Amino acid sequence: MDNHPAPGGHSVRSRSQHQRRKRIVQAAAALASRGGVEAMQMRTVAERAGVALGTLYRYFPSKMDLVVAVVGEEIDLLESSIERRPPGAATPASRAVDVLMRATRGLMREPELADALIRSLIMAEVQTPFGDRMTGLLLRVSADGLSIGDASEEQLDLAGSLASVWVQELLEMLRGRRTYDQIQRRIETAATRLLADI
Repeated sequence: MDNHPAPGGHSVRSRSQHQRRKRIVQAAAALASRGGVEAMQMRTVAERAGVALGTLYRYFPSKMDLVVAVVGEEIDLLESSIERRPPGAATPASRAVDVLMRATRGLMREPELADALIRSLIMAEVQTPFGDRMTGLLLRVSADGLSIGDASEEQLDLAGSLASVWVQELLEMLRGRRTYDQIQRRIETAATRLLADI
C-alpha cells in the first residue's frame, strides 16, 4: 500500500489503520450495548468489524484493552459535545454538574454498555485513562480551561474526587438504587462542596 503522506498529512496506511481501529471499537460497543462485556467475544467482534482475528489482536491484545478503547470513544463523544456546547453556568460547580449529567444521559442511552464499561473499569487490571480524562474535563470546565499539567495537587484531588463520586453514583443508578434526579442532587451537593475554592 502507498505509504507516502497523503494531502491531509497522514499516510494512506495510517488512515486505513485508523478506520479499521474505529470499526473494531464500534463493533465492540454495539455488542456490549446488547449483552454487556460477555457479548464482546474477540472472535465475534472481529467478524462484526470485518477483520481477521489476528488483526484484532494486533490492535487490542486483550478484551480489557478493547473495553478501554470503547470507554475512550465515549469520552471523545462527550468532549466533542462539550466543545460544541460548553456549559454556560456561572459557577465552577454548576459547570461541572452540567458536564457530569450530560455524561450520565449519554451513558444511560445505552445502559447495558454503561454497566459493562463501568464494571469492567472498576475490575480493570490495565491502566485506564477514564478517571484522568474525566478529571481533566472537570478541571477545564470548572477552572476556566485549567489543564491537568497546570493544576495544583489539591485541584487534581478535588476534581478527581468529584469524578469518583459520579462513577459511584452511576453504578448505583445502574443497579436500580438511584434515580436520575437523586444522582443530580448528590452530584450538585458534592460539586458545591468540592469545587467551592477551585
